[in-house]
Amino acid sequence: MFLFSALTTLNFYILDYVQGVSCEQYDDGFWYVSTVNFGPVFDNSHMCSHDAQFPQQLFNLKHLKVLSLSSCFLSPTKNPVKLPLSNWDKFSHSLESLTLRSNPGLVGTIPSTIGSLRKLQSLVLLENGLIGKLPLSISNLVRLRQLVLARNYLVGEVPANYGGLSELLIFDASRNNLSGVLPSTLGFLDSLLKLDLSNNMLEGELPRQLGRLKNLTILDISHNKLRGGLARTLQELVSLKHLVLSNNHIGGDLLGVRWENFINTETLDLSNIGLEGSVPESMAKMKRLRFLDLSNNNLSGNVSKSLENLTCLGALHVNGNNLTGTLDFSERFYMKMGMRFAAWNNANLCYIVKPNHQIPYGVKPCEQNITISEGFSTVKITEGNYEDSFVVASLGASGFHGLWWVFTVNGVLNAFLWNMLF
Repeated sequence: MFLFSALTTLNFYILDYVQGVSCEQYDDGFWYVSTVNFGPVFDNSHMCSHDAQFPQQLFNLKHLKVLSLSSCFLSPTKNPVKLPLSNWDKFSHSLESLTLRSNPGLVGTIPSTIGSLRKLQSLVLLENGLIGKLPLSISNLVRLRQLVLARNYLVGEVPANYGGLSELLIFDASRNNLSGVLPSTLGFLDSLLKLDLSNNMLEGELPRQLGRLKNLTILDISHNKLRGGLARTLQELVSLKHLVLSNNHIGGDLLGVRWENFINTETLDLSNIGLEGSVPESMAKMKRLRFLDLSNNNLSGNVSKSLENLTCLGALHVNGNNLTGTLDFSERFYMKMGMRFAAWNNANLCYIVKPNHQIPYGVKPCEQNITISEGFSTVKITEGNYEDSFVVASLGASGFHGLWWVFTVNGVLNAFLWNMLF
């Protein structure tokens, strides 16, 4: 026997026919709806109607385990829809996954009664029009393994009591308007694999307690207002594969971190965070590094040729700093990187000119003094910034008329020797 009575009414609100629904048989011999999944998630998924609403009749599905509504509520002006404030407790013994995704017309706050879903393992409220603060009651969802609240308009601080979600693997609240400091209690999320709080307005220092997250592989806190330097926190996060801290006010230098311990790191983005000092040789020991971005800081000193030994490296950005000296990477390195090697906007950085070698974009050639001698004729050339360089040719000896030629060279090095026989 199929108990579709509740879904009969549901059709008038969302569907033209019953699809995207699955059922399970329970001990009483009856079949009950366990999954409601609509929207363009899979190729064979079914769409919501253009004037879809969130039906209260859903709460009559007492055995519902999975609820997913994607691209169902599309207009915040023509058809705004709010999440029901009550009745979520009716799912407290059944619902394991709740996904509301890509619904710009889903407005209002996240109801605190969401915290009654004590069996919930996945809560995904992604790319909606939700506003207000993060509910404190989410801390009641002790079985939660995935918490995604990204791309909404949420405000306020990250609640400290979220640190009690000991089974949480993924926490993503990126691209909101969150503010305040990061709570130190995040360091108690022992199972956490991914933490993404990028593109918010978070302030203060990175909590030292984040160093306790021994399983963390992805940390993205870019595009915030964080400060306080790198060394204290990052020293312990050696499990990281992807670390993105760009566009903050963190400051400090790279020398206080033992980069040789970050043997698992593949992505390191420290661009535009106010770094000073030099680039340490130890960064060349991050053997799995694929992407390194140190651009738009105040770094000085040389760019070590040892970075070429990072065999997995596919992109290196050091542009927009105060780096000096010469770039002496091999032709193979420049060919491999192409435009993914960025070193422009370093006024005192240059590259050594080598025949038939690829030229690093936006970097000037180093000045080199070259002496060409043939017989009694000598040419002295300054090679490098050709806009104001001079070629001086001195010809003079027994059997020759002594002639001096001085001329400016732009862009291309030319040496003209005019030997006139007596």
